[in-house]
Amino acid sequence: MIETDLAEKVFNNDRRAIARSISHIESDNLKADFLLNTVYSKTGSAYKIGITGPPGAGKSTITNQLTKLYRKQNKRVAIIAVDPTSPFTGGALLGDRVRMNDIGMDNGVFIRSMATRGSLGGLSNKAIDASDVLDAAGFDIIILETVGVGQSELDIAQAADTTIVVLVPESGDSVQAMKAGLMEIADVFILNKSDRPGSQQAFTALQTILMIKDHDENLWLPQIVKSVASENKGTDEIANQIERHKKYLIEKHLFDIKRAKQLKVRIKNIVEQRLKNHLWSDISEGSLSASLDKIINKNVSPYFAADKLIEIFKEKL
Repeated sequence: MIETDLAEKVFNNDRRAIARSISHIESDNLKADFLLNTVYSKTGSAYKIGITGPPGAGKSTITNQLTKLYRKQNKRVAIIAVDPTSPFTGGALLGDRVRMNDIGMDNGVFIRSMATRGSLGGLSNKAIDASDVLDAAGFDIIILETVGVGQSELDIAQAADTTIVVLVPESGDSVQAMKAGLMEIADVFILNKSDRPGSQQAFTALQTILMIKDHDENLWLPQIVKSVASENKGTDEIANQIERHKKYLIEKHLFDIKRAKQLKVRIKNIVEQRLKNHLWSDISEGSLSASLDKIINKNVSPYFAADKLIEIFKEKL
């Protein structure tokens, strides 16, 4: 089969095959299902790093610098830059590859921009599928850089082994960001552009929040790394903190537990999405319109109408 040949080429790190495979995934066609089933047995070796934070924090620059560092260590790096979905084309809007030209020509680096496709968490489900392909292709590090919408991209923690939250001194509302949930998902904080005014105040505020959080010697306490990514300052320390977190997960026997929890969430998401697609493909517009008319006329409630639609769906199974 063509898909089997494509999978074999992915295993052999054929860049065109990898790109084609991810295109199948984005198209959400039957080839993608077969391909993902085929490559899954070869996954599990890559270490996944999630990078998130508000717009303009310097996430792409940090990704760039980390990639250069890992390449010096002879590690192969794949980058999935998840962008806002274009309302016109449905494709990735920003094109991070333009901003990463200096590493884009390296054969040990693969960069792909993907669209969020309306995912409120900032990380497209398709990006997680694409990371399976890149994992199977033998990349050592997979960096998932998410769209910088700040408070709503918490689902990156469901895909990454280590999650990095990037902040800057100017985001005086960084304390608010912490309250919104970034505090819970961060394994490492980066205070980027730390050469700017207000850096020490922001650092102190972050430290205070971290110390308030319940912790003991057995719980992971995220560290704050000061960086100036544009000048490649702090990159070594960021890599050290990632390695430190990885070592902690392994030593505390949490690595496999964390991945198992992520798989459970992923399977639930897949099932929910497929049931949703199946339901709305089976229920005709006529059934929905009929229900809508009854609701508008106050003959039934939206909940009653929803139950009826589900009954129609069950009868067709």
